[in-house]
Amino acid sequence: MGVTAKDVKELREATGAGMMDCKKALEECGGDFDKAANWLREKGIASAAKRQDREAKEGAVTSYIHMGGKIGVLVEVNCETDLVARGELFQQFCKAVCLQICSTSPRWVRREEASQADIDAEMAIYLVQAKESGKPEAVQQKISEGKLNKWLKENSLLEQEFVKNPDVTIEDLMKALSGKVGEKIDIRRFARFQLGEAIDGKKSSADAE
Repeated sequence: MGVTAKDVKELREATGAGMMDCKKALEECGGDFDKAANWLREKGIASAAKRQDREAKEGAVTSYIHMGGKIGVLVEVNCETDLVARGELFQQFCKAVCLQICSTSPRWVRREEASQADIDAEMAIYLVQAKESGKPEAVQQKISEGKLNKWLKENSLLEQEFVKNPDVTIEDLMKALSGKVGEKIDIRRFARFQLGEAIDGKKSSADAE
């Protein structure tokens, strides 16, 4: 089955990928639209991984105000060129990240930013809880480690499920954007402010720098 210009155009509109990439995807997948879309997604993620060594010094600081001024978010997202930073896809991604932070209150961009003190404190709580279960010590340790991993995942922005589509994470969205624009994309830092909350630094990833 031959690949037509119409097929390429439809795949491009659905995925945002380049014309030649869409044509190659359709050829690789025997003209199957869904398989070609998945092929492009996988290729985009792989390409994004290769871009991680590049420098991303351009980008934007985007703000979002919610509930009539009761919650505010600032997020810095980086890319490689000003052209991409001014593009609609990049701007939409920045807004989506702001919405995510507003809705889920993550504590860090990545779990590696969690302080050892916070990790130790959480683990101590889980160990006490597990001990009360009366299960063997090895099982207690495994349960505690599972709870700690869940806590880290829930509080790490990149690992969170996107509030508008729980089938993908914020990291998935970031890699997909990188694949579409052909540049490294990086969420560098964020801050979330809520009217009346304690000023304890818990809602800002900037403290990790």
